[in-house]
Amino acid sequence: LNYRTRALALQIPQSLGETDTTTSKIEEFKKIQEAVRQCNPGDDVPTVAHVCKFTTINRSSVTDPDLPSLPPDADPSSANMIMGIARVLSGILRTEDVEYYMYGPRYNWSDADIPKQRIRCYLLMGSSFVRVNSVPAGHICAIYNLEALQLKTVTICDRRECMPLHGFDFALQPLVKVNVEPVSASDTETLERGLLKLSLADSSVEVTATAKGERILACLGEIHLEQSILDLETVYCDNHIKLRISDPITSFCETTDWFENEGDFDKFLEEKSPPLRQTTIPPYCDEEGLAYAKRGRCRIILSGRGAALSLRAIPLPRSVYECLRMKKQVDGSEDDLITVGKALRCGSDEASLTAPMVLEALLDSLDDFDGNGNALLQSSALSKGYSVKAVQSTNGEVYVPQKEDNKKDEDNNASVIEGLGEYQTTQQFLRGGLVCTGAALEKNESTSADAVALQKWRQDMRGSALAGFQLAMRAGPLCEEPVRGVAVILESVELAVTKGCKVAKDLSGGMVVAALRSGIRCALLTRPARLVEGHLKLTLHSSLAGLGSLHAVLSKRRGKVITDEMVDGTDLIQVTATIPQVESFGLAPELMKKSSGEVTAPELVFLHWAVLDEDPFWIPTTEEEREDYGQNLQTGDSSTGLDNNALKYIRMVRSRKGLMVDSSKIVVAAEKQRTLSRKK
Repeated sequence: LNYRTRALALQIPQSLGETDTTTSKIEEFKKIQEAVRQCNPGDDVPTVAHVCKFTTINRSSVTDPDLPSLPPDADPSSANMIMGIARVLSGILRTEDVEYYMYGPRYNWSDADIPKQRIRCYLLMGSSFVRVNSVPAGHICAIYNLEALQLKTVTICDRRECMPLHGFDFALQPLVKVNVEPVSASDTETLERGLLKLSLADSSVEVTATAKGERILACLGEIHLEQSILDLETVYCDNHIKLRISDPITSFCETTDWFENEGDFDKFLEEKSPPLRQTTIPPYCDEEGLAYAKRGRCRIILSGRGAALSLRAIPLPRSVYECLRMKKQVDGSEDDLITVGKALRCGSDEASLTAPMVLEALLDSLDDFDGNGNALLQSSALSKGYSVKAVQSTNGEVYVPQKEDNKKDEDNNASVIEGLGEYQTTQQFLRGGLVCTGAALEKNESTSADAVALQKWRQDMRGSALAGFQLAMRAGPLCEEPVRGVAVILESVELAVTKGCKVAKDLSGGMVVAALRSGIRCALLTRPARLVEGHLKLTLHSSLAGLGSLHAVLSKRRGKVITDEMVDGTDLIQVTATIPQVESFGLAPELMKKSSGEVTAPELVFLHWAVLDEDPFWIPTTEEEREDYGQNLQTGDSSTGLDNNALKYIRMVRSRKGLMVDSSKIVVAAEKQRTLSRKK
């Protein structure tokens, strides 16, 4: 057997082959490949070097007569230089003589501009860096003057036809994130320069800027974070500024759960139940369009009432998502596929429903899916145009449902109210499920106006609906965190047209995007809400005396022990467990304190996402529940009065983001308070 070792390799340009107009570029790239493969140190071969990391050194360790000296009154801590550690792969790398092309890891041949830079080469002599004029192929050197590129890895070449080297992906994911800001606003620019230097010098650090102006510093662990903040203050910001560090930021996701009887399609559609609690308390009840949503379905009306979209949101199990992504049935997905098939009515006979039938129906309806386990589907009635209806109204508006008090008047005057007939027709298609068959299709009569509406939907509105789905999945309604494991089904479209079969009102793409985003958020609010939290894999060693305190600490933090095995030749036990990421902060000091040093520091690695099976809005309603859990608080706090982890996390995230928190209201009836002092 021939084994190929892991090694750096030049990326293959995607533009090679049919799209290239000349062969000279291809031939030159092949020469560079061959020179790198042979590690040729000749003068006439292309020069290629790869910078794999950056490091910070002090000027006192550098021997370079041409390096500008520091002024006498300069701070000694500011005498720091960022050097790139590189290996010369072919040719001879020269100092100051040649302008080299700098290729970042995401470079493509279609890019027009490539940065060019002159460099200085230094030889690594222990802890010293000695300047040299040239470095031949096969040697490792340090390179200065790459700081302005803001790249963590760089491929250097003297030819225009080169490509960046594809490095290793060690899958190290930062676990601890904090928001860093200066105490004085005038030091913001200094902080940004320091964060840039820190991200270059430490490849494990990630620095991102949010739309709200936050500067997020992500590190591998708490000890790594402490050292990175210390380096940021003392080395990269020249010890001149004071920083304000936030509490650790934990990422969550939002999802939904099944209703109890959602597997019975007809019964679930006809059943009338009171609204869920989250739709009646602020700030969730203030969501725009919530009045048109019920039990996971929503009919959202576009701005100006020129069109209306009907959609449904349901949970999407991970196994079903993998089936959609791979376009084949995966192991262990049969039960989940049948559950989704019954909830969506993917067949006329539920008794004869099978997993392959459901998967085929889902793949036929699939419109898009993202990387978080979400999918956008279209019902067969919508994709074929049956549930796209044109509303010929005098005012150019679609039908808007009235309140419950006026429903009887609407039923009596159904033939008079404009758009009511089309609305009732589209509602009949909802009973057909994802694969619409039966009487609804037989009674369907398409008109020329419906053809105009269908053309408008397919040409102008469908692409914007996809953008609205992607926007809604980025921020959910609970705490503006990404949505995970949700399927959205587009079911029907109503479009107002004139008597001349023209679209009554201009419908821009932004209107469709905003409407679909709002409709998905409202549909999720009318379903059982759940949070998704990240879990970490914890590995540590403990003696027999420390097992008791170890299990106590893990139990308090909702951790679960997976394995505990004796280490051969020692009296130590290797423990592997899982723990929620939000509960992992401060774990190591607590373990050391409770076990008196009998437990080693834990090694934490991200494992997976898991649904937190707690309803954040549940309150005791029956007499038995009130006896077990007590009454909910009546002090103006909209909470349950219980130890609800999901609600606690939602409030924590909303408070960090500056959103309204349901517990911020402290007064229920202000007019009933006594403001005058009692005279005695």
